[in-house]
Amino acid sequence: MQATAPPLERGTKNLKAISPLRVILVALIALIAPAASAQTAYYIDGYHGGIWGHYPDWNTRFMADMLKNNPNWKINIELEPETWARAKAVDPAAYADFKALFACQSLNGRIEYVNPAYAQSYNYNISGESIIRQFSYGMKLVREHFPTAVFTSYSSEEPCFTSALPQILTSFGIKYASLKNPNTCWGGYTQSHSGELVNWIGPDGSSIVTSPRYDVEKLSPKSTWQTIAWNNAPHYINAAIAAGMPHPIGMTLQDAGWKEGPFIGSGQKGTINSIYTTWRNYFGNIAKNDVREDWRFSQEDVLVSLVWGSQVMQQIAQEVRVSENKLVMAEKLAAMAKIYKGTPWPQAQLDSAWRTLLLSQHHDCWIVPYNGKPGDTWADKVVKWTSNTNAICDSIINTSMRSLGKGKTRYVNVYNTTGSNRAEVVTFELPPGVSPYGLVLLDAKGKPVSAQLSADKASVLFKAIVPGMGSAAYQLILKNSANRDGSLLKQLSDGRYLIETDLYKVIIDPAKGGAIKSIIAKKLDGKEFIDQTNVRAFNELRGNFYNDGGFKSTADNPAKVVILENGPLLVKLAIKGTINGTAYTQTLTLAQGQPRIDVTLHIDWKNNTGIGAATPKGTYRLENPLKAFYDDREKLLAYFPLNLKDQKVYKNAPFDVTESKLDNTFFTRWDSIKNNVLLNWVDVTDGDGKYGMALFTDHTTNYAHGQDFPLALDIQYAGMGLWNRDHSITGPTTIHYALLPHAGVWDKAGIEAESRKWNEPLLAVASAAASANSLLQVPPGYEISAVNFEGNDMLVRLFNTGAGNVQSKVIFNLKADKVELVELDGRVKAALPITRLKAGGLSASLSMPKFGIRTVRLVNARKQ
Repeated sequence: MQATAPPLERGTKNLKAISPLRVILVALIALIAPAASAQTAYYIDGYHGGIWGHYPDWNTRFMADMLKNNPNWKINIELEPETWARAKAVDPAAYADFKALFACQSLNGRIEYVNPAYAQSYNYNISGESIIRQFSYGMKLVREHFPTAVFTSYSSEEPCFTSALPQILTSFGIKYASLKNPNTCWGGYTQSHSGELVNWIGPDGSSIVTSPRYDVEKLSPKSTWQTIAWNNAPHYINAAIAAGMPHPIGMTLQDAGWKEGPFIGSGQKGTINSIYTTWRNYFGNIAKNDVREDWRFSQEDVLVSLVWGSQVMQQIAQEVRVSENKLVMAEKLAAMAKIYKGTPWPQAQLDSAWRTLLLSQHHDCWIVPYNGKPGDTWADKVVKWTSNTNAICDSIINTSMRSLGKGKTRYVNVYNTTGSNRAEVVTFELPPGVSPYGLVLLDAKGKPVSAQLSADKASVLFKAIVPGMGSAAYQLILKNSANRDGSLLKQLSDGRYLIETDLYKVIIDPAKGGAIKSIIAKKLDGKEFIDQTNVRAFNELRGNFYNDGGFKSTADNPAKVVILENGPLLVKLAIKGTINGTAYTQTLTLAQGQPRIDVTLHIDWKNNTGIGAATPKGTYRLENPLKAFYDDREKLLAYFPLNLKDQKVYKNAPFDVTESKLDNTFFTRWDSIKNNVLLNWVDVTDGDGKYGMALFTDHTTNYAHGQDFPLALDIQYAGMGLWNRDHSITGPTTIHYALLPHAGVWDKAGIEAESRKWNEPLLAVASAAASANSLLQVPPGYEISAVNFEGNDMLVRLFNTGAGNVQSKVIFNLKADKVELVELDGRVKAALPITRLKAGGLSASLSMPKFGIRTVRLVNARKQ
């Protein structure tokens, strides 16, 4: 991350060299300090950055020379793996010298690669599968340049943390971790913990030895970017020693380009003598016998905040989410095509697609999106990178589906890339020359299926039943049969609209800006889910337009309802209104048998309108902990007051689901950050866990909730962000979200599986041949995170959100020589017992804890 700040504020990413005066002062302190009474401490120094973030061409030579000139100096590096190709090209001699210094990877070695992730992602804001690929692609590339590289410890200069890391890191062979980021806390920091070391326990029970942010490691005064551990100052080390820590340690990973060499000089400060070390040496030699407490680290212990709600953040998060979803779908469909049709595995294409997706997840994309030259900012890069990923994925998906059923239109094949059996309304776009009239779709038994012709006559909607990780075929024939009659929506005598499906009765009130007045779940005892007494309307948009008189709401003005689809299977309506003079459209979609209520919001902004808490011009200060973008209560929010008593909140994270312990999500200061991140979904239930409602979004953002504040989704913030940058509105905003009323708590209700379905929609395509199969069948609670190939071996990654440590069977409808459980770094963990099935295929038996991830290798996988 690059930013601007006074030169001695180390977390500010400036590239200024240390002043000569400071060098003299450090030397004088070292000379006059009374060595006999010195306290010993340890220090993590090194470099962060890379070719995409910041890495001047002279940096390789600088590191090599400084290591040679300072024999007691050790460094920990977090440099983007793509950096080394350029370093080798522009200064091969320096590259060779650094490589020679790097070669020793023993405990006493002088260089440790502490974050080999491909693009230094924050991790908490992307999918679990993306985190795995960050490490796998990054490690592979590092080893291409440094064949002796050993990955022992994980550490980051930024708050690149998430609760599931212990499981991921240990599966890659990493033994240790640090939860410190003392020098760059702009985007947040972790909760502190007592003691020098902890066993960081992940949600699945995995454990990794970790150096936490100590309780005595306070946030720096007059700062919004550092803790007091950044330079091993005596007050920090003395506090740690007084707290009973035998080997206290501080840390700064310098930005590549800083010309300071050993960051704290000789390490002597008053009575403190700091020894430079690698994390590998610290954990493996220095502190190996120190006391450790178990810490069941929650996702809410990751205290992070970005400029949530700003348009640039929304767009980056949406672009990344689209590419994440497409890429795992492309791999799964390519696997089906390889097994069933022998289609070559597109490894080179997938590598290119993953590369640009991983780069779009770089932390700088998210925290400094405006940095860079016009047309080549981080936000611009994300558009280019995800466009490459999407184009490759579209090509693979189309090629895979064509290979599974080529030729003229005789069938509609529907593909399901999730592990769940699905019965959903899908849309089939009619091929050119195919008349929409008289079309009938027949299922595998030759029976007609319910269908609906779209209002524009360009598509057919029908109810498809598709097995997990497979496809179903529907025959297209012509008959003298028209669309089934029937409607799901009607206008009531009082002007309101009633939508009625087999699952819901929903009432829309145009007089209140199109707010949803009632949601009654027919099959959940007729439960009314909306709090009728709340001052806020359900699906109301409301925020502080600080230059236009204060709070404005969509409920302030009536709206117009336009019916877009109204058939026997699906209803879609557009609610058109204004807020503060700006036109908006909320498009609601409900379908028979579908528990989700889908909403697409489009706000047609014409001007850069200030929304949220205001920062008066000229008053922004880096060191002021009060930041306008922290205050969610004044942002434009979509409100969802729920008829649920004693509410509990659950939210997903990468390979995790957390029950919130927050009284509310609100904060206004850097030193009071709370984790209010919404990755894919947040779920609110009543205190008894009898009923709940989940909220899904199409991008990582944040949510609002409190004891006296209803569930709300961040829709828009426009104003001052970090480093005095105006996060402005530059065009329309479009957001897709969905609501799902349910019975039971999130796991019993299958919310994670519903989220996966929403992110991996069924795909319907015309084909000449029927494609009806199921490559994988997984037990309830299991999800298929990824399917890919290494040569002829098929790798299947599973994630469990169901019951833990229960022996379960996974069915593979294919042949394989053997089935193995493997770690993420390829180590074989166990051979899985398999049963050859009479109908063909095989089943493998495995057990994993709740929130566990397991990778299964099917050796020489092929069609049965």
